[in-house]
Amino acid sequence: MKEHSTYPLRLPRSVKAEVERRAKAEGTSVNQFVATAVAEKLAAMNTAAFFAERRDRADFAAFDRLMRRKGGEPPSADDVIPRNRRRAAPRRAKGR
Repeated sequence: MKEHSTYPLRLPRSVKAEVERRAKAEGTSVNQFVATAVAEKLAAMNTAAFFAERRDRADFAAFDRLMRRKGGEPPSADDVIPRNRRRAAPRRAKGR
């Protein structure tokens, strides 16, 4: 079974020129750049569908009841996360 297939792709000249420029800057082929871009788009669409499906079945009234419930105890003074177990804050991408 073949791992790859071919697909003739028509791009506006300006888009193709930008793809060529960026692929060269990244040290990849135009084909690899386009394949990666398509994979990233599919991943974004699948992620959006994943969260939309969960949003559609969410019970917001139950969530509100849970958040407004009484009871529980506030954390005690010695209730801390050990330093070696803390997660580092996510780093922001350059240029954002």
